[in-house]
Amino acid sequence: MTHARGALLTAVGAAALLLSACGSSTGGVATPGTTTPGTTTPAATTSAETSAAATSTGKSGAGEMTAEVSEDVTKPGSKLKVGDRAVVPFKYGTTKTGTVAITVTAIEEGANADLVKFGDKAKGITPVYIRVTVENVGGTDLSHSSLSLRALGADGKGTGVIISGDTDQCESETAGKDFTKAGAKYETCVLQGTREGTKAPSASYNNGDGYDKSPIVWQG
Repeated sequence: MTHARGALLTAVGAAALLLSACGSSTGGVATPGTTTPGTTTPAATTSAETSAAATSTGKSGAGEMTAEVSEDVTKPGSKLKVGDRAVVPFKYGTTKTGTVAITVTAIEEGANADLVKFGDKAKGITPVYIRVTVENVGGTDLSHSSLSLRALGADGKGTGVIISGDTDQCESETAGKDFTKAGAKYETCVLQGTREGTKAPSASYNNGDGYDKSPIVWQG
């Protein structure tokens, strides 16, 4: 695994960009990056229901074979608890596709002092640390890929703050070069933010077909 700190901070200078939901930034140039505005929490559905079975291919000395992955894909809109595992189709870039399992292990509130390196841009912002374990389920080459999650407020909507980068308390990791086989895992922390005085007890995954409109939500 490799730290994402250098690339993220270099991309925006000495500190990352924070942007309010209404479009006014807390400092710097208003460039929202890849994070989208908040979405409303979807209606409750049962978690970990089957929608498809993932497959992966490999070769043996006897020739080519196909191995089915027994994991069931978690339906878009599923509501889970922190610690629950979601299995989702995954695409990174234009060439890497597969199936991964995402387990949100903790959603923690930090202190504004943790954001001191962000300077005045972090004024009035409380960091939120989403700790995650990612597992390669499909057994395809997903090396050097990364995962994005979003913090949600108590109302089930986005927090109104966009923040990129990491802190000493929350270091972002990408998949290592060996993240190419079924069962390979790595742990990472996704830095998010909320306005001081508000809470962000949930996290969502909203990438890929179906999940963009009906995210999977983990509730703390």
